[in-house]
Amino acid sequence: MRALLRGLVWLAGLYAGGGLAAPEIQHWVTEQGLRVYFSPAPELPLLDLNLSFDAGSARDGDRPGLARLTAGMLDEGAGGRDADAIAAAFDRVGASYGASVGRDMAQFTLRTLSAPEFADPAVRTFVDVLARPDFPAASLARLKRQTAVAIEQQKQRPGDVARKAFYRAVYGDHPYAHPVIGTTQSISRIERRDVMAFYRRYYGARNAVLAIVGDLDRGAAEALAARISEALGPGAPAPALPPAPAPAAARTVHIPFPSTQAHVFIGQPGVKRGDPQWPTLYLGNHVLGGGGFSSRLVKEVRVQRGLSYSVYSAFAPMRVRGPFSIGLQTRVDQAGEAVDVARRVLQAFMAKGPSPEELQAAQSNITGGWPLRFDSNAERVGYLAVIGFYGLPLDYLETFPKRIEAVTTDQVREAFATHLDPTRMVTVIVGGPAR
Repeated sequence: MRALLRGLVWLAGLYAGGGLAAPEIQHWVTEQGLRVYFSPAPELPLLDLNLSFDAGSARDGDRPGLARLTAGMLDEGAGGRDADAIAAAFDRVGASYGASVGRDMAQFTLRTLSAPEFADPAVRTFVDVLARPDFPAASLARLKRQTAVAIEQQKQRPGDVARKAFYRAVYGDHPYAHPVIGTTQSISRIERRDVMAFYRRYYGARNAVLAIVGDLDRGAAEALAARISEALGPGAPAPALPPAPAPAAARTVHIPFPSTQAHVFIGQPGVKRGDPQWPTLYLGNHVLGGGGFSSRLVKEVRVQRGLSYSVYSAFAPMRVRGPFSIGLQTRVDQAGEAVDVARRVLQAFMAKGPSPEELQAAQSNITGGWPLRFDSNAERVGYLAVIGFYGLPLDYLETFPKRIEAVTTDQVREAFATHLDPTRMVTVIVGGPAR
């Protein structure tokens, strides 16, 4: 069964890739308040679901790691079935279930064949997991032990240490500051009643978005959404997050680590999802450090000076201003020089923007590859989830490349100046002895 499903998934990529048009997106809200985004895909007998809750680690409160543990507990026991029975129920019909947690959201996915003899039992199990979890105490104890081990392992990886330190330095007391996985101390304090309370607060229909892509019509999609929505119950939307902190004075955080390579992050809060200047920032960053070997950072830091094998820049738009970061790895004794070069490249780019040649090349690269970003059902359902969760317009996938084509150099300079201040960026360096 799984081999058949994998074959259909591969074929779905071929079929979807044949068309360049953005997918049709339909939207409605159920009686319980679940926001639904549906894109019919009748080419192959597949059904993909993505159920996203405003229940990411930004909702952890004084228990960092609580959101992640809660999501991980749902398929440990539900509707009277234990974890093995749940896994077997999905496996019998060749369905795939997944769960993931970020700072903004907790996401749960289901992929199944769309024929009723496969989809009905798969959806039934999916609904049990999401709406009728049992939260077995023994499973929570095991997940806590596994999480504690994972946290200790991360302490041995300088890249993980640097990334965590970067978020702490950039976000301070904001809910984005702590790691999604939590800390050793916080995980030890989480109890079953904390997980259950978190679930009751955040896992309601009014705090969720359901994305549906597959071989079904609008009526069937509405019935499916109603089935999930009724099982969840209405609940209440999560409160607004506090705004991201304004960048303070520039500072450097150095963390000693016994490694020959230094891991470096430079940045500050950047842009929130839905900002009207996002396409301009995306295009500008493609030239700066997001376009691979054609980007300025790679040319200046790696190619011309040989200071780093890997260097990049990125905006991560989130519910409130997600981070802008420049990341690189270099020899410990070259870290200072690499940081100086990266900063100069950013300042020069912000002062003059991309050249006409860079701008045109980036526009062609982004728009030419845009249809490939949603050429499979799984990618499409992921985009629908983002559109729904962040309240983006239904024609977002269609209009984004057009907005990219219209960007000018002056607009890039203006957008970067609006969102970034290179004189107030945090620099985190992990590697080398104590200074």
